[in-house]
Amino acid sequence: MYVDDSTQRFDANDLPVHADLVRRLALDAGFAEAGLTALPHAAEVRDADRFEQWVNEGRAATMQYLERRRDDGELVRARVTTPFPWAKSAIVCFALYNTAQPRSTDAPGPDAAWIARYAWSSRVDADGTRRPSDYHKVLLKRLKRLELRLHEEFGEFEARAYVDTGPVAERALATAAGLGWIGKNTCLIHPKLGSYGFLAVLLTSLPVAANDARASLTPDRCGTCRRCLDACPTGALIAPYQMDATRCISYLTIEHKGPIASELMEGTGRQVFGCDICQDVCPWNSPLRTPITADPELEARPELVNPALEWLASLDEADFERTFNGSPVRRAGFQGLRRNIAVAMGNSGVQRFAPLLKEWTEATDAGVRAAARWALDKLGPVHTTEVVALRAKTRSDEAEPEGCGGSTVEGENEV
Repeated sequence: MYVDDSTQRFDANDLPVHADLVRRLALDAGFAEAGLTALPHAAEVRDADRFEQWVNEGRAATMQYLERRRDDGELVRARVTTPFPWAKSAIVCFALYNTAQPRSTDAPGPDAAWIARYAWSSRVDADGTRRPSDYHKVLLKRLKRLELRLHEEFGEFEARAYVDTGPVAERALATAAGLGWIGKNTCLIHPKLGSYGFLAVLLTSLPVAANDARASLTPDRCGTCRRCLDACPTGALIAPYQMDATRCISYLTIEHKGPIASELMEGTGRQVFGCDICQDVCPWNSPLRTPITADPELEARPELVNPALEWLASLDEADFERTFNGSPVRRAGFQGLRRNIAVAMGNSGVQRFAPLLKEWTEATDAGVRAAARWALDKLGPVHTTEVVALRAKTRSDEAEPEGCGGSTVEGENEV
C-alpha cells in the first residue's frame, strides 16, 4: 500500500499502476511474460468491429457464448468495458507450454494419434506421482497471487481474473499490452517465446501511469510467409488473419458435438483432441528459436505424446475419467474422443482397426456411428458388402439432430 509521510492512506483507484511493477509481480507469480494496457485500449473500436463481423458471418459455429449480446444488441465480448464498466486496466500474462517433445508434423507411426500440446500438462507431486494439471486452475492461482500482491501495494480495488473463461478477447488485449502480434494463423505470436503460450487476464480498476498508458506495440512480422495457411488440412484459415471455426480441427474435435461433416474427416487426420499444425509449421516456433518451458506445473505427460490409437480406443468411460480427470482432454467428452479416434483410425490406413470400427458402427452415439462408418469406408475393401450398406446409413445419420445443439463450452460460467 502506498502511504505519505503522515501515513495517510490514498484511495487505490487514484494511484496509477506502472508496467514495470506489474511485469515484476507477474514473473514472481510464475508467468513467463506480462504486459499492461489502459482501458479502453487504442485499437478497441477496430477490434470490436472485426469481432462483430466474424460473429455475423457465422464463423463462431456452435460456440454460442461468443455470440452473447446485451439487451441493446452489443456483443458482450466485443469490448471489455461492456461487461466491466469499472475496468481501467488489463494485465495480460503469458505462460509458456512448449516442451521438448516432437511436433505433430514430425513423422509418426501410422497408428499414432495426436493430442494438442497444451493438453499434455502435468505436475509431479511431492511423492513423485505425476498427475494431470488443468492450466485453467494453475494459471488462475497465479493470477490470484498477482492480485494479492497488487492489493498489498495499492489497497482495495475492483478486479476480475480469467483464464479462457471470461467475456474478454484475450488476444486483442495481449497485443494492446505489447506481448506480440496476431499471426496469419490468428494466434498471438510473442517475438521471443513464439505462440505456444496460455494467456491469463487480470482486469482492475487501477488507472495506468501516463507514461505506460499505451504499451509499445509489437509490429507484425509474418511478412510474406503463408506456411500456416498452406498447411491447414481443412481450410479453416480462409485468408491471412481469418479463421473459420466451423472448419477448424480444434473446434471439431473439442467443442463440436455429434457427427463431423464427412468432407472434413479426412483433413482431420490423426488429431483426436485439438490441433497444432498451424503452430508447428510457424517459423516463429522453430525449435532453434522457441525456448523450452521449465514450468513444473505444465510438464508434458509422456503417455499423451503420440498416443497409440489402440490404447485410446481401449478406454471405457471409467478409464476415460481416471485418465483425464483434471486434464483439458475431458472437455471433448468420452463419446467425442471416441468419435475422433474412429476418424483417426480411418485416416491411418491400418486394416486391423476394421473389426473395432465395425463394432462402433452400432454405437448409441450418432457421432461415433457416423465416424466409424466413414472410417471403414476409408480403409477400403475390407468387409466391402457391409461398408456399402453402411454408406447409406451414414448419410441419414449425418442429418440426425442428436447431439448437434448447443455444447458445453468455455465461458459458460461467465459473469
